[in-house]
Amino acid sequence: MTAGATLGDFSDGPTLHAKLAARELDEPVAARKSADLARCRERLIRAGLTDRAPACAFLVPGRIEVLGKHTDYAGGRSLLACAEQGFALLVAPRQDNRVRFWPVEGNAPCEFAIGPGLSPAAGHWSNYPMTVARRLARNFPGPLRGADLAFVSDLPPAAGMSSSSAMVVAAFLALSHANDLPLREAYRRNLRTPEDLAGYLGCVENGSDFGDLAGGRGVGTFGGSEDHTAILCCRADALSLYSYCPVRHEATVPLPTDAVFAVAASGVVAEKTGQALARYNRVSARARAALEAWNLAAGRSDPHLAAATVSAPDAPERIRKVLRAATGGEFAGEELADRFEQFHAESFEIIPAAVEALRRGDLAGFGAQVERSQGLAERLLGNQIPETSFLARSAREQGAWAASAFGAGFGGAVWALVPRAQGDQFLSAWSECYRRAFPAPAQRARFFLTRAAPSAGTVA
Repeated sequence: MTAGATLGDFSDGPTLHAKLAARELDEPVAARKSADLARCRERLIRAGLTDRAPACAFLVPGRIEVLGKHTDYAGGRSLLACAEQGFALLVAPRQDNRVRFWPVEGNAPCEFAIGPGLSPAAGHWSNYPMTVARRLARNFPGPLRGADLAFVSDLPPAAGMSSSSAMVVAAFLALSHANDLPLREAYRRNLRTPEDLAGYLGCVENGSDFGDLAGGRGVGTFGGSEDHTAILCCRADALSLYSYCPVRHEATVPLPTDAVFAVAASGVVAEKTGQALARYNRVSARARAALEAWNLAAGRSDPHLAAATVSAPDAPERIRKVLRAATGGEFAGEELADRFEQFHAESFEIIPAAVEALRRGDLAGFGAQVERSQGLAERLLGNQIPETSFLARSAREQGAWAASAFGAGFGGAVWALVPRAQGDQFLSAWSECYRRAFPAPAQRARFFLTRAAPSAGTVA
């Protein structure tokens, strides 16, 4: 339903359902997404469009960071999967440069004209599509068409599943479609692969340059491109191993056929605004400060911590000594040493060992590596809260093969890998355990199951 498709093709019917099932979606998920796209169509019809309007649909999933806590922007590794939960988006290109983003469950759209001088409002969801539109106007000069877009999401917001990055990806895919951006020379020169696009969209968020596509102000977070990589590049029923700066695919590891992810959104939101944004950026700032201290002491210009780590066989121990002795900066030497220790262990020890354990079918060994990652996040990274630590620990006590908090931290969600046949029973016991321990946030919590789902794409 791409070339020649119209809004009328996205009513909730057998043809649409079959198209969704062909995207490697389980039957209940295909039915749910079919209904979501039909709701998007209805929203655009209420906004004044007709069923004859040309249209295209996209599904953009959230992501599960299995391992890789705050490693991507430092050039490290992460182990990733997509969730079945995410955005369903219906796009109708316009002839002018106006963009109207209609939330299906809201009344008023986010409305603006594409241009390099847009001024998004931080703290509101419109920050994300407006930041994308502003960056496109600066990176792809010439006339740009707008679009009418309706979207619905079943991702828990601000829960660590990358709802904000999924919005960035959705906005880019929609505006790219409306303008045939892949045909432009600047696109072909810089964005040759899905991994390139993931790296670029990470730079859209954090404001950095990408290739010869100049940066600017992003959304306010100093993160990397892990989320965009997962959303655009992961595969169904498998975990994807990536490293970053630039984005590089290292391995695809099939999951056991009888495994499913149980996810608990803790009910403690992980909004990247205000104090939460400051705490998140402080974690990334510690990594930058550690790199700067190393480069200054060693007379080097390594671009990130991963490059510093592999610069010589004895580099890790030399980095530790430099950081412990560091003085006079924003962070104490011990803080910098702890940040490096967590990064080094997560990226160079835990993730490789976890991948090998999965390849051997050793779920106990995999779980042990995940448990070590969670412990380092609590002790050294410092981005956990009592609720997420409890959920990870209690999931193991309830019989999960592995469990960990994920995302930026300071709230958010926890995943647990469990036998598919026991998924519903596990969720019931896990949620009840959490309700007894944390009754107030449990009222806002969400517990659900998801397989490792396919990455973002059109409904064709």
